Amino acid sequence: MQVSKRFLALLEQQLAQFTDRPDLQSLVVYLALPGDNGKPALMAIGQWPRNRSLPTGPTDDTAPLGDTRRWLALRDERLLLGALRVDSDLWPWPESLRERLEATAQCLSEALKLDGEQQRLGRQLAERDEQLKLLVHQLRNPLAALRTFSQLLKRRLEGDPQNQSLVDNLLVEQGQIQRYVEAIDGLADQPLLAQADATNSPRLLPPGLNGSGRAALADALQPLLERAAATAHLQGRPWEGPGQLPPWHGDASSVGEIVANLLENAFRYSPPRAAVGLLCRPQAGGVEISVWDGGSAIPPEERQRIFAKGERGSRGVQSPGSGLGLALARQLARELGGELELLCPPSQLDPALPTKGNAFRLQLPSSAAGP
Repeated sequence: MQVSKRFLALLEQQLAQFTDRPDLQSLVVYLALPGDNGKPALMAIGQWPRNRSLPTGPTDDTAPLGDTRRWLALRDERLLLGALRVDSDLWPWPESLRERLEATAQCLSEALKLDGEQQRLGRQLAERDEQLKLLVHQLRNPLAALRTFSQLLKRRLEGDPQNQSLVDNLLVEQGQIQRYVEAIDGLADQPLLAQADATNSPRLLPPGLNGSGRAALADALQPLLERAAATAHLQGRPWEGPGQLPPWHGDASSVGEIVANLLENAFRYSPPRAAVGLLCRPQAGGVEISVWDGGSAIPPEERQRIFAKGERGSRGVQSPGSGLGLALARQLARELGGELELLCPPSQLDPALPTKGNAFRLQLPSSAAGP
């Protein structure tokens, strides 16, 4: 184990506090290392006064005659981390000196523990980042192949617009996966601890997915609507789309992330035959997008809790999931200057909608820039 520069700076500061003690000859701090015979070996890493050369071992020829030498162990419970060697003309030490020396040894012990833990975590993070980059690199190859095959299939389906649109959707989804891959690849280049900001909570999306400039709402929602229609068809459930989308412009990419999570939840957690739909309409100063289902209503006591990170409602306990979707959706909505809320039943939005079930309503201002 090698100590960090920060630990050495702390060590120097701790030893320098004894300049007011003329009864001390020297202080030396040792690091315990595994020895060849199975016993720990001590290596000097710092001393006071600083104008002397570090000793090569726990004993040396620089100690004055008649010196009284004592040792204080630096420990992590039963594990020996190092030692503090005290050369003094006094023994026993005065009470005030003994307390200061023991406090210094305790401080250095804790600092050594934290220093070792930080180095261990740093090595683990470096290994994780290396493995992550390798996986991302390997993932790009099948993604590129999927795009190539999809483009070839689209060319062969010329003159067949119905099936060609399916291939177009495959290309859109491939592009979305590519965005996530690039965002994951950029995670290793981000600082591990961002500067604290009391006004903002940590983002749930990687920085590479934070907004993509102004775009039309239809550009973000149309692929999601086609995916939802296909999912409903495969599941044998009714699907009600929004018809014509309002001419809203803003951070459509973030809006797409929100709606994608809401649709995924509706199809995953509502009963197999329950209807799912999306209602989109202009409202004063903005737009309103609602994803609804005709299943069982979320219990009243859960309707706020499910928006918390890591929280899941009772109807999703038996299904796979992380409890992040709604937390991410609400966070993005608020960063866009809007709000995401739960209404039960969907008929609160429109009397023509089901009188049981859930509706998640996203309200956005007329122009919502990215965070």
